Amino acid sequence: MNAKPTIDAPQPQQILENLSTAVLLLNQSCKLVCMNPACEELLALSANRHRGESLDHFLPNAHHLIELAQNTLLSGRSCTEREMPLTSANLNNVTVNCTLTLFHDLDSKSPTIMIEMSPMDRHLRIARDEQLNTQFQATKELLRGLAHEIKNPLGGLRGAAQLLERELPSDELKEYTQVIIDEADRLRNLVDRMLASNNPPQLGRVNIHQVLERVCSLVSIEAAEGINIIRDYDPSLPELLADGDQLIQAVLNITRNAAQALNGKGNITLRTRPLRQFTINQQRHKLVISLQIMDDGPGIPPDMQEAIFYPMVSGRPEGTGLGLTIAQTMANQHNGLIECSSTPGNTTFTLLLPLKEALKSG
Repeated sequence: MNAKPTIDAPQPQQILENLSTAVLLLNQSCKLVCMNPACEELLALSANRHRGESLDHFLPNAHHLIELAQNTLLSGRSCTEREMPLTSANLNNVTVNCTLTLFHDLDSKSPTIMIEMSPMDRHLRIARDEQLNTQFQATKELLRGLAHEIKNPLGGLRGAAQLLERELPSDELKEYTQVIIDEADRLRNLVDRMLASNNPPQLGRVNIHQVLERVCSLVSIEAAEGINIIRDYDPSLPELLADGDQLIQAVLNITRNAAQALNGKGNITLRTRPLRQFTINQQRHKLVISLQIMDDGPGIPPDMQEAIFYPMVSGRPEGTGLGLTIAQTMANQHNGLIECSSTPGNTTFTLLLPLKEALKSG
C-alpha cells in the first residue's frame, strides 16, 4: 500500500506575509511585534524600522486604537471598530475597519493582539486613479491635435513676417516685425515643450536614489537658503528599468514647484518606499516604488487640486502650467502615475513606478 505524500504545513509567518489583508501584531505593552507586507503598504511604513516601537509612535493619532487593544487584552474578547481614521508617522492618511483579536503564543505563553485592517478608501483611490488616467489620456490627445494646428500657421506667420521685414525701409518699422517673429518663436517653443514628454523613453537600469540626488543638487542651487531638503530613502529598493533623464525631469518639475510654493522658507522631504501588490491604472503589480515629494507650504487651493495636471493650470502668474503635465506624461510612459494630496502645511506628490514591467513605447 502506497504511503500518502506528506505536505508541509505553511508556517504562521508565511501565512501572515502572504495575506492580502493588512495585519499587525502587538505585545501586551502595545509594542509592534510584526507587520505583514499588506500592512506596510497600507500605512506606508517599514516593519523593520518600527519593530519594538509603541503603537502610538508610528501611528500618532491611534489613541482610540490603543484603548481598544488594552480592552481586548483585559477582556479577552474580539472587537471591531468601523471607519477609524489613522495617520502614520509619515503623514499617510487612511480610513480603516479594524478587528482586534487576542491569542497566546504557544512558545512564550505571552498574549499577542492581532489587529486586522481593511481600508475603506482603497477602492476610492483606485477609482480616482482611473478617472485621473482617463482625463489625462484625453488631455494628451487634445494637446497633440492642438500642437499640429498651432505649429502650421505659426510657421507661415513667421515666414511672412521675415519677408515683410526685408521690404521695410526703416529699422524702426522692422522692430514690429521682429516682435511678430519673437512671439511666433516663443509659441513654437511652448508647443515643443508640450510635446517633448511624448518622446519614447530610452530604457536602462536606474537607481531611483541617484535620480533624487541629482534633483537635490539642482534644486539646492536654485532654492533660497531657508529651504531645507530632507532625504528619507529606503536603501533596499532595487534598480528599475526606466529612462533616467525623464525621471530626473519629472521629479525636478515637482520639486521645483514645491520650492517655489515655500516662498523662501520651509522643508521639502523626498521619501522612497516599496509597495507590494499595488494597483495602478487597473493593473496590479507585485512591487511598486513609491516616491513622495512633500512640502510644508501653504498647500494647493481646493478648487485647483482636480486640475493641476492639466496644461496651462498654474498657481503662479509667471508659470506656464506645463511642469506637472509633462511629469505626469513621463510617469505614464513608465506605466506609472502621479497622485497629489494637499492641505495647508502638507502637500504630497506621490510618483508610483512599477518594477519589472514592460514600458510603453509612446
